[in-house]
Amino acid sequence: MRICLLCNRGNMYSGGQGVYLYYLSRELLKLGHEVHVIVGPPYPNVAEGITEHRVENLNLFEFGFPKKDPFQVFTPLNLYELAAIRLGMFPEMFSFSFRAYQKLRQLLRHYRFDIIHDNQTLGYGILLMKAFKIPIVATVHHPLPIDRKTDIAYIDRAWERFGRIMFYPFIMQHLVTRRMDRVITVSESAAEETRNAFKVPREKIRVVHNGIDTGMFRGSDSKRKEPGRLLVVANTQDRKKGVVYLLHALQLLREEMDVKLTIVDRGAPDNEYTPVLVERFGLDGSVEFTGRVSVEELVGCYARAEVAVVPSLYEGFCIPAAEAMACGLPVVATTAGALPEVVEDGKCGILVPPRDHYALAGALKRLLSDEPLRQAMGEEGRERVERHFTWEEAARKTLEVYREVL
Repeated sequence: MRICLLCNRGNMYSGGQGVYLYYLSRELLKLGHEVHVIVGPPYPNVAEGITEHRVENLNLFEFGFPKKDPFQVFTPLNLYELAAIRLGMFPEMFSFSFRAYQKLRQLLRHYRFDIIHDNQTLGYGILLMKAFKIPIVATVHHPLPIDRKTDIAYIDRAWERFGRIMFYPFIMQHLVTRRMDRVITVSESAAEETRNAFKVPREKIRVVHNGIDTGMFRGSDSKRKEPGRLLVVANTQDRKKGVVYLLHALQLLREEMDVKLTIVDRGAPDNEYTPVLVERFGLDGSVEFTGRVSVEELVGCYARAEVAVVPSLYEGFCIPAAEAMACGLPVVATTAGALPEVVEDGKCGILVPPRDHYALAGALKRLLSDEPLRQAMGEEGRERVERHFTWEEAARKTLEVYREVL
């Protein structure tokens, strides 16, 4: 097949969508298919053999009005983005979808694609692509209404709540998702949430779990574990990640044992939320932020830690939990979203109710105090990833969805 993948932020450091793009495109190529990617900035480093087509975007949401060349904004899409940002909206997915449509229309003069696969852009421009008479599949990692609901729960002022409602393009994604030929979700939990939020018929939804690079993410004999070292890998400014409950649990644990936490995320001044919580809970000296790390450095973080923690209020899949398991690390996680599908309770780790810092502290204490249990759960976690969560398997199941719509 000749496959066209779309991703508005293609770099894997931008989040799970970039990781998904890199590994899925690589495995589809390995299986003998021709893969093209249409991507927006920050641009990815794609695997050799993938054909990359970049669309330009001023990224006005992050960088604001361009000072060097202000005349760049005088195009319809750039002006729309500027106006939408001023109104508190996030227009990137809308504008990327139209830029991707224009790019695809140009490419169709030279290529004939068998399938178009949208990586959760779900903008109106994707609907225009239906005129090309090419089947369109979309991956929904998790529906945006979950983000909106979580954000609003932490806001007291009515005007700020209205601003968060305006921020998320819920109506657009609702309309577009329902009109896709098939919708891929990365877990059964995400499938149910997608059905409920976007009213997609269940017969249109196919579940394909994410994979893990088991060659890169594996245990290390050369690095020694640091006693009492916990690890969380997350954008902790996202309230869904539940870091406030982890820090509260850490405060309880410090009363009984020597424990330290590594957060793979940005610290101050880029992170305006978590460092303030660390100070409020009196945890200075017990918490370290790594900032952005390479994949090799991330594997080193897993190697140093004794336990990985996922205190999330919702996860559509949770790649960090599966990465930790691939590295032979036991996981303490919540029962929220898809985490019970990834972490088998009592075998690969311990699951606790979300928002319960007492249960979180108890599970962490149990694992930190029992080295044989940590070892057994770590080994079981590695085996589980190898059985169920490889990118080759994800690519094969994705191909089954392509063939179905073809």
